[in-house]
Amino acid sequence: MALPLSAQRLLAFVALHERPLPRSYVAGSLWIDSSEERANANLRSALWRLHRSGAHVMECCDQRLALGAGVVVDLRESEALAHRVLSGRNGDDLETEPSALSGELLPGWYDDWILFERERFRQLRLRALDTLCDRLTEAGRFDAALEAGLSAVAGEPLRESSHRAVMRAHLADGNAAEAVRQYRLCRRLLKDQLGLEPSDQTDGLLHGVHAFAAAG
Repeated sequence: MALPLSAQRLLAFVALHERPLPRSYVAGSLWIDSSEERANANLRSALWRLHRSGAHVMECCDQRLALGAGVVVDLRESEALAHRVLSGRNGDDLETEPSALSGELLPGWYDDWILFERERFRQLRLRALDTLCDRLTEAGRFDAALEAGLSAVAGEPLRESSHRAVMRAHLADGNAAEAVRQYRLCRRLLKDQLGLEPSDQTDGLLHGVHAFAAAG
């Protein structure tokens, strides 16, 4: 739905918390540079604009704000999916679409209260994509494994564990040259952007590639 920015920020802030929030806390957090009186006025204005949209997504009770009971937060669904993948308890999770774990939280927003949540979710979803890549590789589903692994690399090109997951998928699929290519990409990115060499873990996997090629 189309909402003014102030109403968007209010809705996002409340959605990122799983419990009702005092109105004073919401006002002080969203309008931190304003006086208490001005912050409270801004909150009232944002609530009015939100209710004016006709969408009953916010509830106010005892000076606390919370999402409406029927509102579903996609972030929570993605977090639950990532935790299921990481637990490895359900084989059905191998059907997970990498795109469900590839989205960034509120891209283009840079409020301080978003940055921590964005980084926390980023780390969670990247770990889940690495794990999904390895589990799909073990299951012999190499196309799906590479999709998951490359989604992780795209999400953070400097993440060595994601490059290693892709290398393992290529090796399991019998593509030593592709594994070496992935290693070289990882090495170049680390060197160009951080001035670092790959870790011993990544180098050790390259040695495994050479052993694989020699055995072939």
